[in-house]
Amino acid sequence: MSRNKRAIVTGGSRGIGRAIVKELAVRNCSSVLFSDIAFAGTSDECAEEIKNEIGIPEIQIHAFKADASSLSDAQATIDAAVEKMGGVDILINNAGITRDNLLLRMSEKEFDDVINANLKSVFNYTKAVIKPMIKQRQGRIVNIASVVGIIGNAGQANYSASKAGVIGFTKSMARELASRNINVNAVAPGFIQTKMTDALNEEQRNELSKNIPLKRLGDAEDVARVVAFLCSDDADYITGQVIAVDGGMTM
Repeated sequence: MSRNKRAIVTGGSRGIGRAIVKELAVRNCSSVLFSDIAFAGTSDECAEEIKNEIGIPEIQIHAFKADASSLSDAQATIDAAVEKMGGVDILINNAGITRDNLLLRMSEKEFDDVINANLKSVFNYTKAVIKPMIKQRQGRIVNIASVVGIIGNAGQANYSASKAGVIGFTKSMARELASRNINVNAVAPGFIQTKMTDALNEEQRNELSKNIPLKRLGDAEDVARVVAFLCSDDADYITGQVIAVDGGMTM
């Protein structure tokens, strides 16, 4: 498989986003730009760290500090990617947050923050990237949804609504952009081992695993490999789909 594509990954400095950056770099891309609102050090340090983890010197990794919920920041990210990489072939909308609470206790801010970070960010980056993609008459967009956008989850009305919105947005964009040779798909992770799930104790993790036919939590790399496939030439005839990476939870 040729590595000649140029990708943007939002929320790419950690967790699933970081795994996607690395998988795309290894399998699909000659250059990847990832954006995030917060870096452990400077953005340049984070990019260099990821590049060292990949261990392929010729691959270019760029970082850009941006708030995914801001349309102007999204446009600035796309502009930077076009300037640094010469274009954008792949967009991965991965940025997202949680502000879990029962609806009786959920504040308006908790609801709005999650919708803005998880759903409006997908609108922002997709709107900003489609002009260059239409101009080059090809592109791949993969939106990271969630199984709770399909089945719901108590205490996550805001998160579930945002991810259900991502799924609807994905299908609409797939129909709008298909004639321009732009494929749009979604990946819906189930329970994935990240810093958020690291906070769970063994009893809580065992309880979660009971509802998963494969009896384990997934890894960030499980999601990243599916994303990389959807960005490859092997997925040319796939668009408007939602692929659950959930160990069988939603079958």
